[in-house]
Amino acid sequence: MNKVWLIIQREFLNRVQKKSFLVTTILVPLIIPAIMGVLVYVMVQEVKEAKPDTIQVLDESGAFTLESTKRISIVPISGTLEQAKKAYMESDDFGLLYIPATETNNPKGIVLYTKENQSVEKISNVEGMLNDRVKDAKMEKYNVDKETLKDIRTTKVGFQEINLSDSGEEKSSNTGVLYGLGMVLGILIYMFVLIYGIQIMQGVIDEKTSKIVEVIVSSVKPFQLMLGKIVGIASVGLVQFLIWIILIGVVSTSVLGYFGLKMPQQQAMEQVIESTGDEEVKEAIQAQSLQTPELLKNMSQIPFTKIALVFLFYFLGGYLLYGALFAAVGSAVESIQESQQFQFPITLPLLIGYLGLFMFILRDPHGTVSFWLSIIPFTSPVAMVGRIAFDVPDWQLALSMVLLVGGFIFTTWIAGRIYRVGILMTGTKVNYKVLAKWFMTKV
Repeated sequence: MNKVWLIIQREFLNRVQKKSFLVTTILVPLIIPAIMGVLVYVMVQEVKEAKPDTIQVLDESGAFTLESTKRISIVPISGTLEQAKKAYMESDDFGLLYIPATETNNPKGIVLYTKENQSVEKISNVEGMLNDRVKDAKMEKYNVDKETLKDIRTTKVGFQEINLSDSGEEKSSNTGVLYGLGMVLGILIYMFVLIYGIQIMQGVIDEKTSKIVEVIVSSVKPFQLMLGKIVGIASVGLVQFLIWIILIGVVSTSVLGYFGLKMPQQQAMEQVIESTGDEEVKEAIQAQSLQTPELLKNMSQIPFTKIALVFLFYFLGGYLLYGALFAAVGSAVESIQESQQFQFPITLPLLIGYLGLFMFILRDPHGTVSFWLSIIPFTSPVAMVGRIAFDVPDWQLALSMVLLVGGFIFTTWIAGRIYRVGILMTGTKVNYKVLAKWFMTKV
């Protein structure tokens, strides 16, 4: 056991003492929010300074009286369609909107001509303008007052979500918060397991090709070397993750609060409210901001301590499970290029868990597929952390944890049998048949 501990120390210190570790651990959590802030600021400034898109409108129906907005400048034209196309191509205008003789209530044959493919946002603006005109025409037809319709549209029914326990205890909830939390945790698990698993494989390949491993295995067993390497790199990942949490969640917030600054998202929201000319948009954004106290109240009901502990368990469990397999692959090959044929079968279950997070778990966290994805050890690291915020029954959580531990032991046993032979083999063309042979070899 002392030899395994020495290997763990070696792997941990060898990575922590590198400048690259310090740079990625300390600067990345600070650089990413800064980049996001700059991008949000540039986006808002671009929206403020953007000139409206000019659209020439050839309306043969005479029923579409379109008005210019802050985003679109309308220029009515006359003549034939061919003349309009020719004039448009000689101009610098955004587009040519052709409206044939059609009924306002059921318009057909409308075409928007542009010189190049346009963004979804700009096309949506034009569609919104036409839809508003059709709605106005229908209101006029049925003698509906615009203000009355606006009042009807702005009516929104809100309700509070309450969870009832078997004992009758009531607890407030918010599906949107739980959805976001489950998505973030699932993505983090997927990223960390994949990134640090590949680091293990790269480390094993480097030692094998540099012949250092031949010296090391002269004093320790190959299985001890593999186990020490996996746990050592896991410790590096855990330390790095904790530092990121502290920097992002505590330091950044404290500094911004000390200088009286606001988060980039809040600054962008306020600038959008000030710059937009659409009163309905303003009202919708301001109404959303009034829900913040209720949102904070719901967040206070979330068991973050339990979620953090579960996340930590599945981070380590998933990493150890996949780390053993990556170590086995690293021991069998002599370069990253050779390892690619073996990486896909290993990462496929992890990818299934990641895709299942969006297709099943976040859509129906208590469904049958979500249950099995969170129970099977190869998918449970991503699936269970995505479900945990939705009050997973304790028996399901316990069963998933036990199976994950069993899965780690199973993959470690398989990887160990391949590792003990492959780590000392060089110049051998490796395929699945060779791996099976190494697995069956008695040493």
